[in-house]
Parts: sequence; C-alpha cells; structure tokens
Amino acid sequence: MLRGDDASLLEGWITEAGDSELASLAAGISRDVEAVRGAINHRWTTSPVEGQINRLKTLKRQMYGRAGYALLRGRVLLTA
Repeated sequence: MLRGDDASLLEGWITEAGDSELASLAAGISRDVEAVRGAINHRWTTSPVEGQINRLKTLKRQMYGRAGYALLRGRVLLTA
C-alpha cells in the first residue's frame, strides 16, 4: 500500500488491523486518516527541511547559556 499510490486499501487495512496486535496503530492512523491518505498519494518528503531543523537545534543546544542572542545569531548565519 505504501509503495503504490492507491489509498483505497487503507480503510480495509484499518478494519483488519483493529482486530489484531496492531489495534493501537490502527486507532492512531484512523484519528488522522486524511494525513495518511495524503502521504500515500503524494510523492514529496520533508526530509531536507528536517535535516536543517536538526542542524539548527544542535547548534542552539551547543550555545545554550553562552554569550546571548547575538553570538547565537552570528553562528547560525555563519553555518547557513
């Protein structure tokens, strides 16, 4: 189902999984079924953005408690 672009099988899978060991996963998916359908039907990813966010968070953690906002801003701009 995830390797294709047909989200019509999703409802059947949620129903079948609801009676198995995957009931908790199926319940979570059914709460946001539109987002899961979108992930199946569209081929884009946010991986490059997540990498940049992770890099900035790491830099922010390294600078926590040091010299203030001006130095943090300078380091972020220099590494971009």
